[in-house]
Amino acid sequence: VIDHPKYQESKRIAIFLSMPDEVQTEEIIKDIFKQGKECFIPRYKAQSNHMDMLKLSSAEDISSLALTSWNILQPSDDDSAREEALEGGGLDLIFMPGLGFDKKGNRLGRGKGYYDTYLERCMKHPRGKPYTIALAFREQICESVPVTENDVPIDEILYEDC
Repeated sequence: VIDHPKYQESKRIAIFLSMPDEVQTEEIIKDIFKQGKECFIPRYKAQSNHMDMLKLSSAEDISSLALTSWNILQPSDDDSAREEALEGGGLDLIFMPGLGFDKKGNRLGRGKGYYDTYLERCMKHPRGKPYTIALAFREQICESVPVTENDVPIDEILYEDC
């Protein structure tokens, strides 16, 4: 990931805070700050498919975040001080989680459509859709995953030995 050309050229990067069963992102987040890039993380709105990407001030900032009922760390709903990526300069790159992926760029998420809805919003931003990279384990690569017309394909999937 760290040597990937898209990562190297990106200045504004959104990345998920990994759950135990996902590719761990902590070292990537530390590198984002080490390289002087801007880091944004998801804040999911419960009972909807709305997600914002809010700016972290440092890797240590993660320890100040609230734990949700889904056991995910994220900025609290009343945290209005953080920049939302699309209200500012947009994003260059989004690292995406998922349960399964196929080699055509289709992604099986957790079923709420948060990332697809967010990517639709990105397309309306003057900067346009950021490059998307899914972080996966080899075992998550499938022949095909179910898709609907609302699913936005990802640009690239990174996994071991890909």
